[in-house]
Amino acid sequence: MNEVKIKRVLISVSDKTGIIDLARKLLEYKCEIISTGGTRRILEEAGIRTTEISAVTGNPEAFGGRMKTISFAIESALLFDREKDKKEAQALGILPIDLVVCNLYPFQKKRTAGAELPELIENIDIGGPTMLRAAAKNYKWVATLTDIADYPGFLTELEQRQGKTSEEFRFELMRKTFNHTANYDSAIALAMDEKSSIKSQRLYFTNGTKLRYGENSHQEAYIYEDPSCSGSLAALECLHGKDISYNNILDIEAAVSAVSGFPQQAVAVVKHLNTCGFACGEKQHQVFEQAWSGDPVSAFGSIIAFNQKLTLQTVEFLQLNALDKSVRKFIEVIIAPDFDEKALSYLKFHKNLRIVRYDPARMQKEIEHRLVYGSLLQQTSDNRLLDKLEQVTISEQNDVDSELVEFGLCAVRNIRSNAIVIVQRTKDNICRLLGMGTGQPNRLISTKLAIDKARENLLREVTDIEIAEIFATCILVSDAYFPFADNIEIAAEKGIRIIVQPGGSLRDKAVIKRAEELGVQMILTGLRHFKH
Repeated sequence: MNEVKIKRVLISVSDKTGIIDLARKLLEYKCEIISTGGTRRILEEAGIRTTEISAVTGNPEAFGGRMKTISFAIESALLFDREKDKKEAQALGILPIDLVVCNLYPFQKKRTAGAELPELIENIDIGGPTMLRAAAKNYKWVATLTDIADYPGFLTELEQRQGKTSEEFRFELMRKTFNHTANYDSAIALAMDEKSSIKSQRLYFTNGTKLRYGENSHQEAYIYEDPSCSGSLAALECLHGKDISYNNILDIEAAVSAVSGFPQQAVAVVKHLNTCGFACGEKQHQVFEQAWSGDPVSAFGSIIAFNQKLTLQTVEFLQLNALDKSVRKFIEVIIAPDFDEKALSYLKFHKNLRIVRYDPARMQKEIEHRLVYGSLLQQTSDNRLLDKLEQVTISEQNDVDSELVEFGLCAVRNIRSNAIVIVQRTKDNICRLLGMGTGQPNRLISTKLAIDKARENLLREVTDIEIAEIFATCILVSDAYFPFADNIEIAAEKGIRIIVQPGGSLRDKAVIKRAEELGVQMILTGLRHFKH
């Protein structure tokens, strides 16, 4: 590989972090440091001898700093081929520059702070991107440093190679440089569109990682990381098990979203993007058991997320090492912010179980995107639960468990529309999802499914006679309004006495009136939670 000795360096940085230490190390390797404006002043004040940029360009810095580095001398020193163009460079008096250290004017920072157009314009860097692109194009001979985080690695390279850089190392810096300038130009373009009231979007993803397969085994799939997102799912820490698949990622997002934001223990059991088991409370092992009880059949092959450190007592519920293999509970993925050592060791008994460390608190989505054919959809995330809790049935004004209502709303907003959930507070003071109906073309079918699933679950615990009594303490929550009273009639017939819905139908009055006639307490939240 072609190694290049670093002899001559051009430093011009907006962010001065770490630059003095870097320059001092470069001096140890007998490098000449060329610098500009404020950067040169800081280096000189630190006792670091530099060559003023004008001594190379033959021209003074001008126009308030708009002109500093753009010149035939500078760009030639970066661009000429050290072998093919050597004689021509000598004839022109061009000395090579082997390293450019440059981070650009803080355009995005100013944009985020709400700067007006004149200030934005002055923070559009011209000379910096020109130098970086020239140097990066000639990476065979020239190194570029745009990221402060790369300074330590660069110095390690110099130390290992006695002041030289390898072509492989310079290629990596070149790749980062072109991404850096591309993102910089994208930010400028977006800002100018914004100033013209034009809605535009440029998304940048990197570090593509191949997944086990796509939605089906014959489909190839990758996941890419948004470098601006601190909680990217592409950075999941997989501690054990098979490789993650495309479907796993989708279900992991659904499960993690469901348990994020809870102050107490929360557990979500997800299958095919729907929360089929969900519970919250104080004792993790009890919460897990109640979440599992929401649909033990669907929990087979599910993805399970916890919002707090996972304990051995909790995971022993899975019975992974039971001699009778028929009682072992099979799941695909288990996610938690952390695992105690005994819990982790126990889970690894299942050789294929994917164990993922990820803290749901990291998932704080403000904006959501979805690709459709040739188009990009964007919306703000559904982060509000309700606008009000208005009891609208006059004849029924009993106190309602507001915590259980909010739990039900958290459950329903993570289930595909049309969505109905029935939630219950158990004797152990755990809020759990008792039954749900999802993804149906009409709300009536979803209501029937939720009731049937709740009855099925309760029959494992109580007699059929007791179910109506328990239903009377449960809450049925709908993701959208009831256009007709048929849903209310079905729920009331089975013993449901509290219904929560957003309201907003032209027939609200008729639906509320029917609820009163049936002795059903109805509460309006004012906020719909469709999820398509």
